[in-house]
Amino acid sequence: MERRRPAPERTCVGCRQRATKGDLLRVVKAPDGTLRVDPAGSAPGRGAYLHRDPDCVAIAIDRGGLTRALRTGACAEAAARLRAEIDEVVGDS
Repeated sequence: MERRRPAPERTCVGCRQRATKGDLLRVVKAPDGTLRVDPAGSAPGRGAYLHRDPDCVAIAIDRGGLTRALRTGACAEAAARLRAEIDEVVGDS
């Protein structure tokens, strides 16, 4: 008999609620230091997870949870670019 593994869970850096990895959006700090959205969830680099909810995105960026999780001191310009990219991906879902 085949045993099924439970789906991996991650914590949203915005609302701090746990959810399955597939329900969350991954944001990655690439090895070159750039921040970007990783829709496939497989890009190399340090990752953080967010719900595909504009409120979670706003909390994660405004309160610093995203920069803390990615261990980066992102400037305001980089944060604005990342927020626009996330909003584009979230809007497509």
